[in-house]
Amino acid sequence: MPRLDRRSLQLALWLTLLIPMNSQAGAYLGDLSWQQAAERIATDTVIIPFAAGAKEHGPHLPMNTDELVMRALLEAAVRERPVVAAPPILHGWFPAFRDYPGTEIAEPSVFQNYVRAVAQSLIKQGAQRIVFLNTGISRATGLPLSIVARDIRADLNVPTLVVSWDDLETAETDQFYEQERGGHADEGETSLMLYLHPQRVQMERAVKDYRHPPRQQIGYAPGAFSRDREAGVFGDPTLASAAKGEKIWQVMYNNWLTALDQFAENNNKGN
Repeated sequence: MPRLDRRSLQLALWLTLLIPMNSQAGAYLGDLSWQQAAERIATDTVIIPFAAGAKEHGPHLPMNTDELVMRALLEAAVRERPVVAAPPILHGWFPAFRDYPGTEIAEPSVFQNYVRAVAQSLIKQGAQRIVFLNTGISRATGLPLSIVARDIRADLNVPTLVVSWDDLETAETDQFYEQERGGHADEGETSLMLYLHPQRVQMERAVKDYRHPPRQQIGYAPGAFSRDREAGVFGDPTLASAAKGEKIWQVMYNNWLTALDQFAENNNKGN
């Protein structure tokens, strides 16, 4: 009888672990067999995730901050929606941070062509819809990604969507901030990390840096960070908190799932 009880307990534990896995709406491509992958790629939205595997985020945040946020968004999508998440791309083009160590591909065409090759490979395997998830911003890493998305739509007639960080952290999050202005390793990004990965944040090293007085500028004026002049922060991360991060995450989470829903609805084969 004791042996039977122990086996019953083991079986119950196994079933408990199995149920959440099977209840996921989506899947990671690498977790599937090739037969499962062929079936799901042809029916579900395929996500090609990009994030900087290593990019400076001030003295207080890890260099893989963008990757950690990307993986949290992927987890939400796989848990909640019928998607297939391809393995992430972790090297890319982010020239504003070229003065710091990191995983940058300095030539944008190399990055762009690599992303195009990844997407074309998935299309060859049957992908019908592709979403590029970019935890950079739309006017930086989003530029070459958007060119790839536009070309694929025009040349192969496969629907594409690019979702960048600034598409998810919308004006709705402004109400949570106390900093005068910001944009990188700031109150918002630090709060998000305090909520998602508090053990990875070194708040004792956080510094405020508004870089320069606000300037009026019509048009797009690219900026850059220099490790000789600044710590790699734009904003005031000392004002960050996990409570603010939870609110920011909820906005990003909702916008991300809404984007996936809208894209799938607008590009169903029956439409």
